[in-house]
Amino acid sequence: KTYRDRARKEKPWIRNPEIIAPESVHVALNKGCEYFDVKLRLAKLDGNYQVDMKSVKKLMNRNTIAVLGSAPQYPHGVIDPIYELSELCYDKKIPLHVDACLGGFLLPWLVKLGHDIPAFDFKLRGVTSISADLHKYGYTTKGASLLLYRSMDYMKYQFFIFENWPGGIFASPAMPGTKSGGPIAAAWATIQSMGEEGYLKNAKIIMETTKKLQDGINRIPGLKIISTPHMSVFAFISTDNDVSIYAVADQMQKRGWHIDRQQFPECIHAMVTPNHVKSADLYLSDLADCFQLVKENPGLNQSGQAATYGLMANIPFRGMIKKTVWKMMQQMYSAEGKSLELESSGEAPKNYDEFLQKLGGQAINIKKQLGSVKENFVSRFIK
Repeated sequence: KTYRDRARKEKPWIRNPEIIAPESVHVALNKGCEYFDVKLRLAKLDGNYQVDMKSVKKLMNRNTIAVLGSAPQYPHGVIDPIYELSELCYDKKIPLHVDACLGGFLLPWLVKLGHDIPAFDFKLRGVTSISADLHKYGYTTKGASLLLYRSMDYMKYQFFIFENWPGGIFASPAMPGTKSGGPIAAAWATIQSMGEEGYLKNAKIIMETTKKLQDGINRIPGLKIISTPHMSVFAFISTDNDVSIYAVADQMQKRGWHIDRQQFPECIHAMVTPNHVKSADLYLSDLADCFQLVKENPGLNQSGQAATYGLMANIPFRGMIKKTVWKMMQQMYSAEGKSLELESSGEAPKNYDEFLQKLGGQAINIKKQLGSVKENFVSRFIK
């Protein structure tokens, strides 16, 4: 909203505002752009899952009102090349926002502890705004996140003011008209209680546990950490074609673990907190067991949530997923509040989950067959 309104004032020729962000940007930006009628142009990622600078430059045009980089991005835990983005945006006179919602309250402590963390904040001349969530590594309750600006020259476009309301002159600094002071007081109390010593202590524990987990995962044959994460958020994939990482996730979940599945690529996501120091050894042990279990029982690749997520990740017509979820949402939030169910007759699936599992199993089989065809073609005709 801020950068759109700034462009309206300072670059009135822009009729179709655009923001450039990495494909890995948090989906909240997609949501915000849809709300505020701003076109989001997604830049490709490079081999390290950081935003590709060539792609960013290619997308820049006279309608660009801002660029975004993450520190780090959520899916794979890597920090985008903020310095390069900063220099580019500074030269082009385009604002640069840094999404440090994940890293804002951890990365500075890691710098103090001697970790090699690339600059991502206002020390870089092109950075014009930064977001940071207190409810992540600030350890506070939700409702007190921060949005910081380099100067009032940018922040002033965030304000809403209406002087002709019969009730009086109305001015609001942000979107919520009425906001509870409770989360703000709780955040202040938490920060005062933790202090610099507390944050540094937690940061040290977190990174030691993260290294232990990452090293342990990489030692399991068939599993691999994606890229080189900069802090305590990371994802890992299965490098074994006979083992679906989603099937491994299913088996881990059966053992009581809370598992976050991702797509593009298919992987398991992890976000380490100080409490995980108690369970890191058990997690690694269970993970190795579950991987071996799926390897010895390939049928698990096509059942349960492995089939459902396999379908979602591999279906070629993405609009079909959106349309189905849209229908689910309409029914869930209707006056009846019913979940989507399909009619049952004969061998037909009894409900939506069963339908997705059956369809997912078929999609995985088709993907495997196509993969085999491709491998045969490459081996026979391409040298």
